[in-house]
Amino acid sequence: MTAIRISNLGKRYRLGIKEQRNDTLTGAAMAWLKAPIDNYRRLRSLHRFADRDDAADVIWALREVTATIEQGEIVGVVGRNGAGKSTLLKVLSRITEPTTGRVELLGRVSSLLEVGTGFHPDLTGRENVYLNGTILGMKKREIDRKFDEIVDFAELPQFIDTPVKRYSSGMKVRLAFSVAAHLEPEILLIDEVLAVGDVAFQRKCLGKMDDVARGGRTVLFVSHNMETIQQFCPRSLLMSGGRLVADDATENVLALYERMLTPHLEDANRPPHLLYQSNLADRNGHFAVTALELLDERRRPLTNVHTWDSFILRVHFIAPYTVRTGSVVIWFHTAYGRPLAMMSTQPDSNVEVCLEEGEGFVECRIERLPFAAGDYSIGAGLAVPKREWLFRDEHLARFEVHPRDVFGSGRAPRTKRSLLALDHQWITIPVAANIEAH
Repeated sequence: MTAIRISNLGKRYRLGIKEQRNDTLTGAAMAWLKAPIDNYRRLRSLHRFADRDDAADVIWALREVTATIEQGEIVGVVGRNGAGKSTLLKVLSRITEPTTGRVELLGRVSSLLEVGTGFHPDLTGRENVYLNGTILGMKKREIDRKFDEIVDFAELPQFIDTPVKRYSSGMKVRLAFSVAAHLEPEILLIDEVLAVGDVAFQRKCLGKMDDVARGGRTVLFVSHNMETIQQFCPRSLLMSGGRLVADDATENVLALYERMLTPHLEDANRPPHLLYQSNLADRNGHFAVTALELLDERRRPLTNVHTWDSFILRVHFIAPYTVRTGSVVIWFHTAYGRPLAMMSTQPDSNVEVCLEEGEGFVECRIERLPFAAGDYSIGAGLAVPKREWLFRDEHLARFEVHPRDVFGSGRAPRTKRSLLALDHQWITIPVAANIEAH
């Protein structure tokens, strides 16, 4: 059964145009004489947009968006700032009217778009629960029945009779989310507000979202936390420039989004074993990592790396002068920026590196890479003792790990299930032996 049907949706806004100033006295005089006519034309045009879509005073926040979301789906919405994500949720929440197209919502809608939306600062938390619940469509008897549960979920029993203006932003979002989540809506719309709360409460909210979806309700979740989207949303929408550019399984959508975010990491002309290469002319007079090479155990170019592969990572550098006791650092991050591993010659490995003037390289041998198949980013840095950085870039290149059935189970570990594929063995003890041991 369809919960949300979006058809050719568009939303445009008028922008303020910077007033033109004249550089000459003659131009200023002519502008003063023409001002009454210009003002009259400006007032006449306020009731309508310019006919041309490329007019300077018009911006399309949404353009030709079409999608269908079924009941019980948890759908993520991702995209850069200004992509149209929040505008889409505001249209779905009936906060703003669309310019073109239509939206069909089948069921009661609850939305949490901004911290403390619908809260009055001079009212207490208790009064705002009733006010906000009424705005969201709850009846007083329904709020009475769920009031204690709402307060307990928000973890604010001692502050419930305190004016909301004295709440922190985190306390406001906790109470607002609790009210919205306990409305028992058929459709729950959530913008990037959970980032305000602490980590424990974020997990609690995500668990509540999962409970809502398991109850057959629909969740549309906007977030910049890609790992949360990947964990909770089987399907995602990718917005860019107000348009829907992808509607697919979350794994595929996030892979496309990653390529959009880091186009500089892709270079079709670079050999596959050369993860990164810079222009030496741009590094004149500065320390820099100039290249990252993948090599096999015989130091031959390595095109692909698989889970549990052993390989050599060669870090090329350039130094304007000699540093006798330098340090080289390598970072691995998830595709969305979360630190995953760091390897350094000093102080972790107690290996001193002499960064000689000119060009040089150092090698790091990695045994049985435990990363599951997927995309990662790799970076490198040069430093002197006490971590004085000569060069540092934690995201120099894209690093892809290819799948391999390392456990012989018929399927390869992938980042959707776990980031790491640790070498391990299970030991089972017969029931009889276990009883005798006790």
